[in-house]
Amino acid sequence: MTTVHTLASGSSGNALLLSRGDTHLLVDAGISCRRVTASLRALGLTPMDLSAILVTHTHGDHISGLPVLLKHTACPICALDRTCRELEYRLAGIGDRLLPLVPCVSEQIGDCAVTAFPTSHDAPGSCGYRFDTEDGSMGLLTDTGFVTCEAADILPGVDLAVLEANHDVECLRSGPYPYYLKQRILGTEGHLCNEDAARFAVTLAQAGASELILAHLSKENNTPAMARNAVETALSAAGLFPVLSVAPRDSLGQAHIVSRRAVCKK
Repeated sequence: MTTVHTLASGSSGNALLLSRGDTHLLVDAGISCRRVTASLRALGLTPMDLSAILVTHTHGDHISGLPVLLKHTACPICALDRTCRELEYRLAGIGDRLLPLVPCVSEQIGDCAVTAFPTSHDAPGSCGYRFDTEDGSMGLLTDTGFVTCEAADILPGVDLAVLEANHDVECLRSGPYPYYLKQRILGTEGHLCNEDAARFAVTLAQAGASELILAHLSKENNTPAMARNAVETALSAAGLFPVLSVAPRDSLGQAHIVSRRAVCKK
């Protein structure tokens, strides 16, 4: 059985665990080692059980817990080459543990085939991931200003997708953020808004995704209800009704089982 748990999802920290058998892949460590360890313990695991840590990019809300966590696990760190170089520059002595991934090429890690693909974000070497096991496939797309061609090629066909729905455009424009920050978030190297997430959610559901998890919601410029309503409305208009949820911001999420299921249509 392949399972996915979000450990945290939002601008204050991000981490996700995908497990199948003895293969346990941690994606990002943007929360403290203590919180990662507590979440793993709740799942009957320890940091030493990790098969690999995969990094999407080097912003603090994705790697802040990594320096301490690396002292408690011997697993490799995987990312695109540019991100690996950034990590080696920031974290002395980790060069031997870095495993650069080739963009859009599948790499086997334990029971899982991992494919990294470029995203459009203001961090060198930012990427999303697709994970394929014998049970099914899962995709992760967050921290991108738009759905890149690579994401649009690689993610359709996944059974479960974790998809960024960062902000409501009007909330952001009328909110308290300074102008430069609003422009950054709205730009091509920023974050996906609810409407962009909704459009890609339809694409994924049409291609067979039976479950969607909305992630990386802004605390100031979005709400779970707003994000869910935008995506549900688009899916419903297309006659698609996959399981839809919102990842908790600061706590361990429920178990999501990755399996090949027929998408629910009405």
